Amino acid sequence: MKPIAIALTGASGMPYAITLLKELVKTQELIYVMISTAANTVIAMETDLNLGSDTQSVEQNLTQYLGAKDGQIEVFSKNQWTAPVASGSNPPRAMVVVPCTMSTLSAIANGHADNLMHRAADVVIKEQKKLILVPRETPYSAIHLENMLKLSRLGVVIMDANPAFYQNPQCIQDLVNFVVARILDHLDVNHDLAAPWQG
Repeated sequence: MKPIAIALTGASGMPYAITLLKELVKTQELIYVMISTAANTVIAMETDLNLGSDTQSVEQNLTQYLGAKDGQIEVFSKNQWTAPVASGSNPPRAMVVVPCTMSTLSAIANGHADNLMHRAADVVIKEQKKLILVPRETPYSAIHLENMLKLSRLGVVIMDANPAFYQNPQCIQDLVNFVVARILDHLDVNHDLAAPWQG
């Protein structure tokens, strides 16, 4: 099975990203991870995880924190142009940007592949693989909405970090799980985070 790529940008919402990674560790042989500098700062603010600053430390700390197998998680720096995700000859089977800042969404919508994260998304689009963006912003401006519409018309899934309440959540993690369950559904990854709607 080809890897899934996960990109974390500097919006609020890191519990979504961490929960998604935990679930993928259970089912995926290999996960590619890209983390922006701003995302690293937000992770330290919103979780108990301290990743470190260099790629090797981030990879080791993520592997330990998530209980992943050695080599299961590969972390790439923003300028690591030799990474597999930079080439259309070896794209991941899917990519999720979670949480997704409006600047990242804009860069992807307009083809500004000036770092590895943007380039990886560009590759996923051009190779017609699944790309899921999980924006965490409110309210949206007309610019944000126009960029989302442009991407949606290209087949990109825009999945707002918007939990439901019909499942009677008992804690914040229940709300996080609802959103992550929807991401996993679109990745065709089995999970037990949330039961399907039964009416």
